[in-house]
Amino acid sequence: MSLHALALSALFAVQAAWAAAPSPTPALPKLVVVMVVDGLPNEQVQRYREQFGAGGFRRLMSDGAYFNNAHQAHGVTVTAVGHAAILTGAYPYVHGIIGNNWIDPKTQANMYCTEDPAYTYIGAETKPNDGTSPRNLRVNTVGDELRYATGNQSKVVTVSGKDRGAILLAGKSGSAYMFMDRGGSFASSTYYMQQHPAWVQKFNAARPADKYYGKSWTKLLPENAYAHDADDDLIAPRVAGTERNRFPFTMASDSGDLDEKYYNRLRATPFLDALTLDFARAAIDGEQLGKNPAGVPDVLGISLSSHDYVNHAYGPESRASHDHLQQLDRLLAGFFQDLDKKVGLENVLVVLTADHGFPNTPEFYQARHFDSGRVDGKKLSADLDKFLEAKTGLKKLVRNTSLPSLHLDYAQIDKAGLKRAEIEQAAARWLSDQPGIAEAYTRTQLESGNVPHTRIGTLMQRAWNSNNSGDLLIVMKPYWVIGYGKNGTSHGLPYAYDTNVPLFIMGKRWIKPGSVGSYTEVVDLAPTLAYLLHVRPPAGAEGRVLTDVLK
Repeated sequence: MSLHALALSALFAVQAAWAAAPSPTPALPKLVVVMVVDGLPNEQVQRYREQFGAGGFRRLMSDGAYFNNAHQAHGVTVTAVGHAAILTGAYPYVHGIIGNNWIDPKTQANMYCTEDPAYTYIGAETKPNDGTSPRNLRVNTVGDELRYATGNQSKVVTVSGKDRGAILLAGKSGSAYMFMDRGGSFASSTYYMQQHPAWVQKFNAARPADKYYGKSWTKLLPENAYAHDADDDLIAPRVAGTERNRFPFTMASDSGDLDEKYYNRLRATPFLDALTLDFARAAIDGEQLGKNPAGVPDVLGISLSSHDYVNHAYGPESRASHDHLQQLDRLLAGFFQDLDKKVGLENVLVVLTADHGFPNTPEFYQARHFDSGRVDGKKLSADLDKFLEAKTGLKKLVRNTSLPSLHLDYAQIDKAGLKRAEIEQAAARWLSDQPGIAEAYTRTQLESGNVPHTRIGTLMQRAWNSNNSGDLLIVMKPYWVIGYGKNGTSHGLPYAYDTNVPLFIMGKRWIKPGSVGSYTEVVDLAPTLAYLLHVRPPAGAEGRVLTDVLK
């Protein structure tokens, strides 16, 4: 054999060896922790970032990728819709969760997003419309795909102060636990299991919620740290004649007993978040999350509910909201320390985001000469009914209302020989002329996709589901809220203050740290996690893999 032939033979042998050798497989996370701070606008993270401690939000900023321009990119920005988007990667027109509540177009009955009368809470009273299963979620989640890929060996466990916060993160095949006002425990439902595992029974038997009775929530920072917060005079007390909007907030019940009212009052304080994180710690130990004997990844979902309650009651401009975020920051720091000890942060991929943002209270805006106010939904519906009766001679054409959706009586319209599209359009024009309302879309428009090609139009089209939504969909003007009264605020609109939420992804083996200013959507999270876990994306996912921050 010639020297040239020998050289070629050697080259081919080396190439064959390279081809036969397995390529190195990137290490998978042992545990994926998905954290959702209910009702946290990104602007609050930016506004108070210099006051955070070293181990909570600052740790996420320094060790993880921080997406400053991340959005819940749908038009009805409420808890259930936002939670559904996070691990499905889908918009409401696909995943079917169009609100916390909606009207069933067929029966005209009120539908709660996670209600299912076929199942009950374990060891706790179940009332009508309580959330017990993901029946209404029409697509699967990253956790469902992970369990499918591992033959159900991966564990998916979620916990929240709200049933919808836990259930919509758990997907179809995880296990969800939620805080019970009626007893102060955490419970799952018979959809997931017939009885709680021993570690849950032990946690509840210790009655951890009871230890906060008589304790006070006091300000964490020096008085001058709150100098730029809203004046107390702009924040009406939640209960007439009380000073509930001022520190300290003392945990007690009117009866003096450990009752439902006491447990409910924990919701708008850091104490519920502390309890939720304590339950998450117990879940890590009890389920050995991150130490799966099959060597496969697990998922822990944690939805922290309290910030939403605080912002609803006092607005994000308040001292209560400011201090609550600082308290939460310290709670996160403690949890990350324990996570490091229990699993090792080098083995964990941590995600933190929010389900929606928040506007300031209308009174805060009005004091600064903004066009702002409140719209009474019941009055709006009744006035529209009067207008349509005057126009058509038909009574009660507005069958039902669950704003921002309104339902029309098509049977009456058809029987009278009127055209649905014309009645819809007349109603939409009238609605658009009312105080606080920017525009209204009709079923005919939305079914055909004939909405304005604007940012608002796109987000509202995504928010509308042909099977679940109403026949008219309204959009409030910026800084207006749906609701009556003179205190607190609400969310649910397609404007940046409601859509722009923080998004952090931390995991030093997989993620490049740094601040990211490019436009990002929360639906991008699900395909990114699927990519890192080597599983297929959830069925309804429409986001992109965030390759710019991947190592």
